[in-house]
Amino acid sequence: MNSASSVFFRSATAAPKEAGAYALLISLPAPLAVKAGSNRASLAAGFYLYCGSARGPGGLAARVARHMRREKRAHWHVDQITCAGEVLGAFVFPGGDECAINVALADLPTPLDGFGSSDCRRCRSHLRYWAKGLRLPRGFEAESLGMVLEAAQHML
Repeated sequence: MNSASSVFFRSATAAPKEAGAYALLISLPAPLAVKAGSNRASLAAGFYLYCGSARGPGGLAARVARHMRREKRAHWHVDQITCAGEVLGAFVFPGGDECAINVALADLPTPLDGFGSSDCRRCRSHLRYWAKGLRLPRGFEAESLGMVLEAAQHML
């Protein structure tokens, strides 16, 4: 990853306004049928990490805020999940690269090929399933992880 570590933000307003990459932590309360191009899957209830980038106006803060809104026009694959589930927060990597984050999460299962990566030649998917008991890699700092678990506690 371009950045040595991330910071976990539960609120988009606290996230930096600079460009970079992020990994959304999404809680899905019930199974959900999703599609990415011609690929379809039923996602199990649980926690997911979606890797994306923010290069436009408002940077990471604006992009994470959009993902956190439940009411929005569906534009990206991830909107299927963020409208049905809850974005608990985001690990942000100012100046980071979404594919590098995705590679760092390679030990987590990929639930659907092509999800969020239709314009990416390096990654099978930008969506990862964070199953109970699986550890996140280095770079997702312990203090951030504590905040993640606190944010997720009401969902467990």
